[in-house]
Formats: sequence, structure tokens, C-alpha cells
Amino acid sequence: MKFKVGDEAIVTAGKDKGKKGKIEKVFPETASVLIPNINVYKKFRRAQAGRTSQGGLIEFNRSLAVANVALLCPHCGRPTRIGQKVTNERKLRFCKKCKKELT
Repeated sequence: MKFKVGDEAIVTAGKDKGKKGKIEKVFPETASVLIPNINVYKKFRRAQAGRTSQGGLIEFNRSLAVANVALLCPHCGRPTRIGQKVTNERKLRFCKKCKKELT
């Protein structure tokens, strides 16, 4: 997975196209990422008799497919793809547009 927690990303497709945010969680097994306040859905929950929680509409975030997200380069500020190279037994990520190393 080329995305990491804390990376700044932009949505490239879907209902939230153009919105930006920091990646909060990465799901490599499903190739998706979770970005707060993006891809928000509403679900109705019925009140439970034995619980203290009440019913109503609940808002929650759903994960986005990695194919619909692009990394925002911290150096050039443009949406970019991520390249990888191995130097001195270390794997480095770099911006494909400005060729600078990502942290």
C-alpha cells in the first residue's frame, strides 16, 4: 500500500470529488482508506429497549477505494501518483511530478 496514515489526499471521483483531507486509517486488505468528513453516510437506528442509546439518524464515515484518491504532494501541492525506490535497504516514496522524497 502506497498510502500512509497522515498523508494529505484529494478525492478524484465520486460524490465528494475535489474534497481534501488527511488519511485517518488505511485498509490494505480491501485497498481502501478512511478520510474524516468525506464519504459520510446516514443510517437510521431503531431505539433498543435494554440499551441507553436512543434511536434516530446516525452519521458515519465509510472508506474510499484507493483508486478514487490521489496523494497531494507536500512540496508541489499537486495531486500526484507515488513512486517507490529502494536505496541502502530502505524503501523510499517520491512524488512522480516533482521527484522529491515524501516523508
